[in-house]
Amino acid sequence: MRIKLLKGLLLSLVLLTGVVTTATAQIPGGGRWDRRADRRDIRLDTRDIRTDRRDLRRDERERRADIRDLREDRKEGESKQELRSDRQDIKADTRDIRHDRRDLRWDRRDRRLDVRDLRHDRRGR
Repeated sequence: MRIKLLKGLLLSLVLLTGVVTTATAQIPGGGRWDRRADRRDIRLDTRDIRTDRRDLRRDERERRADIRDLREDRKEGESKQELRSDRQDIKADTRDIRHDRRDLRWDRRDRRLDVRDLRHDRRGR
């Protein structure tokens, strides 16, 4: 009898604390754990942005090297078919770099807004 009563109390306590934690998670500025998770997300976003910037710089360097190679090939009298193919590859790379720049700009903007929201949550404690 006591065991059933203790189990019931323990179960209701677990359910009650689960409801309380999910309720506080829904409240803006819902506690220290929410802010800690937000800071972790911002840190991960920062790391992703850093790697994206590094990859973008590498792609731009490769594109410039491809353009130099194309100029050299043109001087050497490479076939028009190969030159056309190289130009199309450079155009595709240029388009990809432009899209990556746009995505990076949006990621940086989102991170900036997340940081601002975290600061406002901390003030409104």
